[in-house]
Amino acid sequence: MRRRSFLVSPLAAAVAAQKPHVLIGEPRLVAEAPAEEKRWGHFQFPSFHPLRDGRIAVRFSVHDDAAEAYGLPAAVPNSYVSADQGRTWRADADTRGDAALLLPNGDRLQVITPRPFQVADLSLPRPVGSHPGSYNDGLTTFYRLPELPEKLRAVWCSRLAKGAAEWVEEYGRLNDPQALRYSLRGLFPIVWWGDMRVLRDGSLLAGIYPGYLEGQKNFPSNAFFYRSTDSGGSWDVRGRILYEPDLQADSHGAERGGFTEPAYEILRDTSLLTVLRTTDGLGVGPMYLSRSRDDGKTWSRPLAFTRTGVLPRLLLLRNGVLVLSSGRPGVDLRFSFDGRGERWTEPYTLVPVTSANLSADSCGYTSLHALNAHSFLIAYSWFKRPGADGREHKAILVRRVEVG
Repeated sequence: MRRRSFLVSPLAAAVAAQKPHVLIGEPRLVAEAPAEEKRWGHFQFPSFHPLRDGRIAVRFSVHDDAAEAYGLPAAVPNSYVSADQGRTWRADADTRGDAALLLPNGDRLQVITPRPFQVADLSLPRPVGSHPGSYNDGLTTFYRLPELPEKLRAVWCSRLAKGAAEWVEEYGRLNDPQALRYSLRGLFPIVWWGDMRVLRDGSLLAGIYPGYLEGQKNFPSNAFFYRSTDSGGSWDVRGRILYEPDLQADSHGAERGGFTEPAYEILRDTSLLTVLRTTDGLGVGPMYLSRSRDDGKTWSRPLAFTRTGVLPRLLLLRNGVLVLSSGRPGVDLRFSFDGRGERWTEPYTLVPVTSANLSADSCGYTSLHALNAHSFLIAYSWFKRPGADGREHKAILVRRVEVG
């Protein structure tokens, strides 16, 4: 197993060589694309969805990575299920809505991303400004959240009430007088992506992106945290991690689009640890760490601790080991055996890196699923898996990892 170290911040001085037991299994094929499938967004972005009957589903994108594709039905199978803890997989489309956060009241709740609205069909307030997109997406236009129509300022969710048989779509009320939402390319998407967890007092905490704030120059993306005390019926702003680039670690920091794709975990001492991505048209930037000791109300100054990384995923195993997965280039696993993310192993690389193009070998997006106290599954994409026909195929893969 080849390892590379990307540690660049002062935190690197605290990273000691750790020699724990780490056993990474062989990759198991979930799904393989036709060899001619090269479009960005297709057969990418896998995510685990534990099902209520004990099986595990993996779902992935089969559409372009664009707002125009949000909410579209899959034209080819993109949901696969395993009944043997990830050893074998088969297509099974009948898993929609089965995976969701179990609430203290017995309901299950999940955030959904609806089809974008056509701006031409909307009655919108006066925008507060606009800014060019980071990926040559065209002009992004921003509006004050409280001034938007109800369906545009809500949190779109699907709920399975305790004892009910049918999922019901609903709109959670989002209370944040300073937040902005946006339109682009004639579309108004409803994007509220991130981790949602149950806190020790039974309330819900969601750490989401993109978080746009009125008054910030050039409209950088931030990570916003919202708390719900009524099982997701309404959400109040709890805290924010504003984009503060570390220019010593990232010379392009001031030019980037901000923090995106925050992952957060509740640690054993009940503090919160968040890892954030920074990236845009300038290329993949460093990942940052931030901590909260008051359930997400205030956060420490973000600290850059890697050179690259997209969609960080965090998982605290019951044996106390903290797992971090990320990608670009390839796919990496890191472990913190202090359980706090203060010291990390060097990355274990799961996908061969064959090009200076950071996106050539994998989308870099991963998903983690705990199997027991000391083992988990990781799902990821590999763009160059050799097929039975002798050609390279995009593929979704899963590996079992034991650590302790």
